[in-house]
Amino acid sequence: MKKFKLNPQNPDMNLIYKAIDILKDDGVVLYPTDTIYGLGANIFSDEAVRRIYDIKERPHEKPLSVLVHDFEAIPLIADVSNNEKILRKYLPGPYTFILYKRDIIPPVVTSYTSKVGVRIPNNKIARLLSLDFPITTTSANISDMEVQSNPDDIMKQLKKEVDLIIDVGDLKCSNPSTIIDLTKDKPKLVRKGKTK
Repeated sequence: MKKFKLNPQNPDMNLIYKAIDILKDDGVVLYPTDTIYGLGANIFSDEAVRRIYDIKERPHEKPLSVLVHDFEAIPLIADVSNNEKILRKYLPGPYTFILYKRDIIPPVVTSYTSKVGVRIPNNKIARLLSLDFPITTTSANISDMEVQSNPDDIMKQLKKEVDLIIDVGDLKCSNPSTIIDLTKDKPKLVRKGKTK
């Protein structure tokens, strides 16, 4: 297991590219977001996605959300349709928006459902990790257990290793993203988390 200590405002791009290579090679990465630390895998690697479920002890019927680099990447994985205005208003930011997914997203990521949660965090490192392909974004904790705010405490809770830890210190936040479902007639609040 490797650990990179990175400056969140000015991350070493050589280490970012090494992290992307680990993701390309079916690796799982612990990384910071604008809310809490997340577990990332290349969404196109069924093996890596299954490892996320295993590490979190997460039921396979609970879908994972997907993180993309910028707004232009969203239409490639999800149907934006009439929601472009609201998405542009709140992203990047601490929100996950549920949209109808494109067929490009492997079924294992979304538990064979027709929808996907999409995030663009206001965090440079998280967005850089998804430069080449979308990655999973899910809290780095055992399912239904308290979310820890720094990598040392996270790894004590998780019983299985990840391939890389990207350490930016304590995030001082225990609130996950706010989830809003845009597949309804009106936007529906699914989970209230961090909003600023």
